[in-house]
Amino acid sequence: MTGYPPSDPTEPDYGRLWAGGVATAVVAALVAVVGLLIARGLFDVAVLAPKGNGIWGNANTVTYALCAAAAALLATGLMHVLSLGTSAPGQFFGWIMVLITAIAIVLPLTLAVKVDAKIATALINLAIGAVIAMLVSTVAATARRRRRDREAHTATLKWDQGPHYYS
Repeated sequence: MTGYPPSDPTEPDYGRLWAGGVATAVVAALVAVVGLLIARGLFDVAVLAPKGNGIWGNANTVTYALCAAAAALLATGLMHVLSLGTSAPGQFFGWIMVLITAIAIVLPLTLAVKVDAKIATALINLAIGAVIAMLVSTVAATARRRRRDREAHTATLKWDQGPHYYS
């Protein structure tokens, strides 16, 4: 302890971070569903399900949405860990998310399926990764509370007693 007040008068509020992470998981799942609906319904691309299963597809749609939600919760956990142990958690989180999203974009392009399904899946993964990265970064930046003075004296001074640091 240096005796100087901290330069940042706030500290992370992990309850708000995780509440935002859960909200991000819901949004990411919905982005996955909307992406699949657009690919299947508007462009007639069979993404994660044969064309015979219709616009809503099959159980793979639910699995894809749940995986997007899980990715959002993992990203929230990553931000929590980075904010505990690094001096610039936002910078590291940004780079990690860019690289993970790049993997999620490139991976479907290597599969042995039709080109339109590859591109649609890559674009959906891009949208999910971008939404998760932006929302978790924003939530982490705003989920802060005033730092408590852990060394504050609990006794109340009388009105005629001056502050102890003038002595």
